Amino acid sequence: MLFSSITFLFLFLPVTVLIYYLVPQKTRNLVLLIASLFFYAWGEPVYVVLMILSILLNFFCGKDIGEKRADPVRAKRSLIFAVVMNVLILGFFKYYGLLMETLNVLFPYEIPYRELALPIGISFYTFQELSYLIDIYRGNAKPQQRLLPFALYISMFPQLIAGPIVRYVDIEAQLLNRVMSMRKFGQGVMYFIVGFAKKVVLADSIGALYEQITALSIGSFSVLTAWVGCLAFAFQIYFDFSGYSDMAIGLGKMFGFEFRKNFQYPYIAKNIGEFWRRWHISLGTWFREYVYIPLGGNKCPASRHLLNLLIVWALTGLWHGAQWNFLVWGLYYGVILILERYVWGRALGRLPVFVQHIYTFVLVLIGWVFFFSPSLGAAMDYLGVMFGAGASAWIDRQGFYFLLTHWLLFLLCAIGSSLRGMNILRLLTGSYESRRIRQIAACVVYIGMFLVSLAFLVTESFHPFLYFRF
Repeated sequence: MLFSSITFLFLFLPVTVLIYYLVPQKTRNLVLLIASLFFYAWGEPVYVVLMILSILLNFFCGKDIGEKRADPVRAKRSLIFAVVMNVLILGFFKYYGLLMETLNVLFPYEIPYRELALPIGISFYTFQELSYLIDIYRGNAKPQQRLLPFALYISMFPQLIAGPIVRYVDIEAQLLNRVMSMRKFGQGVMYFIVGFAKKVVLADSIGALYEQITALSIGSFSVLTAWVGCLAFAFQIYFDFSGYSDMAIGLGKMFGFEFRKNFQYPYIAKNIGEFWRRWHISLGTWFREYVYIPLGGNKCPASRHLLNLLIVWALTGLWHGAQWNFLVWGLYYGVILILERYVWGRALGRLPVFVQHIYTFVLVLIGWVFFFSPSLGAAMDYLGVMFGAGASAWIDRQGFYFLLTHWLLFLLCAIGSSLRGMNILRLLTGSYESRRIRQIAACVVYIGMFLVSLAFLVTESFHPFLYFRF
């Protein structure tokens, strides 16, 4: 079930909110858990069983690790067992096809295999479970003794299927006792509407242009058209994923939870390191806390630091997809971060700010080609066209047509992906002296945004969130 669907907006969410606020406080976790399981089963009726089994496995593994903390050796064995089990489950469903495909390339005979449908959200809830187990082992969290709060932590529908990745230590107290108020609920509604508008107005609209360009045969379009398509995807994935994250944060507030931001205007970054501190913050934090620092981080010899970075970024790439182009995408960023750290980082910092922005944005656009291409070969072909190899021309009428017919949409995307977008929204809703007028203005603006977004939703075709595939 999509957040940006009529069923969710006018049936599932209102009914869930109504029941949630009518029942006694001690029953609300149960209501939210049932709603979350129903939400997941709506699209994954079979794999909801897998998620329940995963919840049970990690609940008892967490208790086992907690009981053995006095004996570090036994606790470590329990942690290794739990981590291996989670990785095997994730690996089987996500990387089985890649493994069989690789084996068929390496060996002279072909092994028949069946493609497995990837359970939605498995990468996200598996990482939450792993962080829970590791934090118990480290002593940063106590094992949850009651199944209901733990099951809710894993299955909570606002962030279940595409994040943000929420650490247990961040919402442990909220699972048992959380503050709810009309003000907080209203803030949640505003967050949700902003995310809703990002998704259906901006992401889906600019995504239609990207799909139109990539539907053309490679080499039949110009360098300009190739860059326009790449730019369209860059805006599509940002507004699609950050829109989902905003909706998740807003829904969390409606039910009394506080989730951390997952995006902080990444396209205004001045280097790749800053870009990744602003993009998918919860995933970057996870890899830093549970992979990079345990490997030694940057507090080690330079050669080891280089290896640590490459390992982390290889895993980051593979986390996003079981294809070689995702691995290359991750290593691409790992290499750039190494170069920024050891080669040209200081020189880059002395350049004019606008040059730093251009440098970062161009490298990010090149990286997105590996991300959106169906294969590594297709990515290399598309990059070739972007730089003139195999292109029909450097500039053509088609490229100009795409720009002239979509210039306003690109302008809105550029404003919306920077601080200016939020500043304009604040100006429209909070620049009045009277509190009453500010409240009326906010209602008018946000209701207007919702109605416009709803009109786009009704008239446009079905567009699932891009990160559902991960």
